[in-house]
Amino acid sequence: MLFFRSLLFNAGFWLSVLIYAPLTMLTFFVPPLPRYRFIRQWGRFNIWWLKVTCNLAYTVEGREHLPNIPSVILAKHQSTWETLAFQFLFPPHVWILKRDLLWIPFFGWGLYMTQPIAINRGAFKKAVGHILEQGQQRLRTGRWILVFPEGTRMPVGQQRRFGKSGALLASTAGCAIVPVAHNAGSYWPRRGFIKHPGTIRVVIGPSITTSGRGADEITQQAEAWMETTMTELEERTQIRIAH
Repeated sequence: MLFFRSLLFNAGFWLSVLIYAPLTMLTFFVPPLPRYRFIRQWGRFNIWWLKVTCNLAYTVEGREHLPNIPSVILAKHQSTWETLAFQFLFPPHVWILKRDLLWIPFFGWGLYMTQPIAINRGAFKKAVGHILEQGQQRLRTGRWILVFPEGTRMPVGQQRRFGKSGALLASTAGCAIVPVAHNAGSYWPRRGFIKHPGTIRVVIGPSITTSGRGADEITQQAEAWMETTMTELEERTQIRIAH
């Protein structure tokens, strides 16, 4: 049944991509924020479809930690789940991502319309300048910035050293960092087909002030919180699955 349910979800997911991507292209002349509100309905639909087909739900803790002004989110990246759910769980935002993703047919078209900050990882210095310039521009227009500081999806139980671009952007722009942890990878594994039933926990940590602080110090604080929180989340998930 897990295989059949996961297959049913995937069929609906890819059908939604084929339908929604062309519709998203029609919003080209719509201002960024209204356009984003339209685009994020695709993520909302797929998270609903995931609950219907695979009985995979979620909870969010710590919403009170979200600042009232645009900030930089540093989030754990384990699964495809967070790329769908975060679209509507957080205020309008853009991602920092590798530009190759924009070349994917249909999916990349819709992604392009969200005005992400697309970088060439092979040109590090140029990429950092790109992030600082475009990141501050997006913040000024009322959009948050979402960064996966590990740079790629990591298997459950593993953590990669954090990149500093998110902290550098927040420090330069004078905004806060919001760390986010979750255990989506335990239910929808990295590169995994099977989606396991259960409840994903998303934990939003206390915001981190950046004024007068260096990127190294900010990153270390976010990384320490993430490591501690992920250990707790994964231990509780294993106990729950075992029973």
